[in-house]
Amino acid sequence: MKIAFTLALGAITIGLTLPCAAQTPVYTLGGDGDWATTETPTPGSNEAEIAEARRLIAIGEFKEAERLMDTFIDRFELTDSPWLPHAYLLRGDARLGRGNEYRALFDYEAIVQNFPDAPVFVDAIERELDIASRYVNGLKRKFLGLRIESSRLLGEELLVRVQERMPSSGIAEEAAITLADHYYERRDMRLAAEMYGIFVENYPESEHATRARVNEIFSNVARFKGPAYDASSLVEAGELIDDFQRRFPAEAERAGVTVGLASRIDESAAQQMLDRARWYFRQKDEPSARFTLERLLRRHPRSTAAQIAIRTLEERGWLDDAETLDDAVGDPTDPIDTTEEPAQ
Repeated sequence: MKIAFTLALGAITIGLTLPCAAQTPVYTLGGDGDWATTETPTPGSNEAEIAEARRLIAIGEFKEAERLMDTFIDRFELTDSPWLPHAYLLRGDARLGRGNEYRALFDYEAIVQNFPDAPVFVDAIERELDIASRYVNGLKRKFLGLRIESSRLLGEELLVRVQERMPSSGIAEEAAITLADHYYERRDMRLAAEMYGIFVENYPESEHATRARVNEIFSNVARFKGPAYDASSLVEAGELIDDFQRRFPAEAERAGVTVGLASRIDESAAQQMLDRARWYFRQKDEPSARFTLERLLRRHPRSTAAQIAIRTLEERGWLDDAETLDDAVGDPTDPIDTTEEPAQ
């Protein structure tokens, strides 16, 4: 969706003024790659002005094209001219060509908000997506002629707007994966996990769906800060791993979403529950501690934490069938040291 100002903008018609001609013929790029004359606007007409602006943009005369469209918009801004949205698009393109992408956004927004049925509506959305992608990838806004002002938040907002304005479209799909990847690269794992989940739900057959599923898993794993913190993201990751391995076993193996990863997640979640039981002991809340240890055994029976839980339950006379559970989880280790610092 990058805008190539040295070529025609998509399939938009471009007027080419011949040196010796009094009229401005309009050419359309056909499917075979050849230019064909479609019509010749009447000299001095609104259509001829639009065609001239397109020609100027095509040859890189952005300043002149912007000046021409400034005059056109000033004349027709308060009218219902069908060429007004085209003028906004062309002025935005001229500004974009001059490196003033922020000012160009005002023209594209004018189309999106005021001309939803215009033939250039999708073009305006595409331009905004292109600018948003540049912003989240590090392009700074100009300030006093220098690119020193961060535009990341604006880029994120634009990517959300694109999805809202053209839901379920290819443009929205690109905006969604761009935003998810942006959060992932910034290590904002909460938003990355959320955005990848939204992407998979909305575009399950996308070419990016497998990568989105894998990154959603890794994002949830990375959100876990340790046993003293909330482990809900690990639970989510475990469920995602089970689903991914069941539905896409080959892709799971290639991506490293294996039994080994699931085991590490299981160990971390079990350790978090063990830490919670330790906290209950320190609060003299033995019923809650016992309940937590028993739930740990049910949820994570083969973890190292489960072995410690068994010995703790045995030591306090809370486990009647310890031998059977020992066989299930392996050799138990030492019971909980209830003098440990409490979990947070």
